[in-house]
Amino acid sequence: MSLHLETPLIESRPLSLATERAVWMKMEALQAPGSFKIRGVGYACQRYAEEGAQRFVSSSGGNAGLAVAYAGRKLGVAVTVVVPETVTERAMHLLRMENAEVIVHGASWQEANAYAMSLLGPKDAFLHPFDDPLLWQGHATLVDEVAESGFRPDAVVLSVGGGGLMCGVAEGLHRNGWQDIPLVCVETEGAASLNAALEAGGPVALESIKSIATSLGAKRVCDKALEWARVHDVRSATVTDADALAACERFLEDHRVLVEPACGASLALAYENAPVLAGFKAPLFVVCGGATASLVQMLEWKRSFA
Repeated sequence: MSLHLETPLIESRPLSLATERAVWMKMEALQAPGSFKIRGVGYACQRYAEEGAQRFVSSSGGNAGLAVAYAGRKLGVAVTVVVPETVTERAMHLLRMENAEVIVHGASWQEANAYAMSLLGPKDAFLHPFDDPLLWQGHATLVDEVAESGFRPDAVVLSVGGGGLMCGVAEGLHRNGWQDIPLVCVETEGAASLNAALEAGGPVALESIKSIATSLGAKRVCDKALEWARVHDVRSATVTDADALAACERFLEDHRVLVEPACGASLALAYENAPVLAGFKAPLFVVCGGATASLVQMLEWKRSFA
């Protein structure tokens, strides 16, 4: 039995009107831990539990860590999550609600990750936030569900951080015989590591992350994401933080669902009817979600931009 839900696939009337085309949405924000992450994380955790893991260790204070904590509680396996000092109180609260042990260490995810790795014992399994073939295999089930529905999009639009979702969707497209469907990969301007790598023609590490979309805050995308970009039609787009936040606000009004700016980044393309969508008649947007966003935080960001 999988730990993720089969999420709704719906046509969005507001986004369709905004873009003058039929826009469909895969509602990953409705997963129990709040994001698509449970697909890959849940699959990996089940595999590790079958192999005898007695503890799951993660280094994410965001959606990945929350998915690990949820999976651990469901599987009856202890979970330790190492988070950087920048973690929000809301994220800490959500992790502890899932009975996870939370350790705060370091000023950045890289430092938290290094410490998490140092904790690993022989009976522990490490859950990387985005760079693991098991994660990609689990995330690919998103495309399996779309294929089983009978709907065939002519593009898939998604947000990119470290590249885990991108790799999973690409894998899902290919295993369903949809390798001709382009991927439109969206980032905020202050966290555009994929865009930088594509422009440079190879791996690039950003000096820093300068975006409120912290879930997109990987300084370097995983190598597999760049491999997919060489064999699949991948189109990169960037939006501003203000665009992403405005999309979150409009999406809440249109669909009664609160998503974080990392998800709002891809939705912004629809609300702006971005040129990158030209030529597509039925794009699928992955509404990836985000459990750590709150209305209070959204309003604070909005005041800061004002």
